Amino acid sequence: MFRRRSQAESAPEETAEAVEDVRGPEAPKGRPTPKRSEAQANRKTRVTPPKDRKEATRVARQRAREDREAQRQALVTGDEKGLPLRDKGPLRRFCRDFVDSRFTAAEFFLPSAVLILILSIMPSTTLKNVSLLGWAAAIALIILDSVRLNYTLKKQLRERFPDANLKGCTPYALMRSLQMRRLRLPKPQVARGEKP
Repeated sequence: MFRRRSQAESAPEETAEAVEDVRGPEAPKGRPTPKRSEAQANRKTRVTPPKDRKEATRVARQRAREDREAQRQALVTGDEKGLPLRDKGPLRRFCRDFVDSRFTAAEFFLPSAVLILILSIMPSTTLKNVSLLGWAAAIALIILDSVRLNYTLKKQLRERFPDANLKGCTPYALMRSLQMRRLRLPKPQVARGEKP
């Protein structure tokens, strides 16, 4: 049951020749399929195990450092090839440009939060009440602006990319809108007021 086939039991050469006549001597991929021995020899020559474990670790660290530096540089320049996976693609680029081309209420939340906190620690009751109103106004403004941004972005995405999968695009844009413009990565590539 589990024994190997002998040479006599293997497929006759006639069927192999018939298949070769139909397809030609080369496979549809444009080159002949290599023999098993050649494929194994190629695999053995391509992968060379490290001779010294410390040297292999050092090389791996150096390669990882270079990759991180290339990715950091791509985040600064906006180079599509070096960006992390979450930032790649025309959809994500459009979302970034869409957010960067306009003012959003959420990007001013951190500076306004500092001001509101300062007001809340003042001894005056009036200033404390003003700070409470400030918190409520800031949160309401951010929610309303985020809903507007979500609605207009979805509409633009459906117009420009009708067949694309839009999953994750609006949360990506909303998270970007929460960051101050100077601190956003990848760096903004469009000016305010410019159409994406």
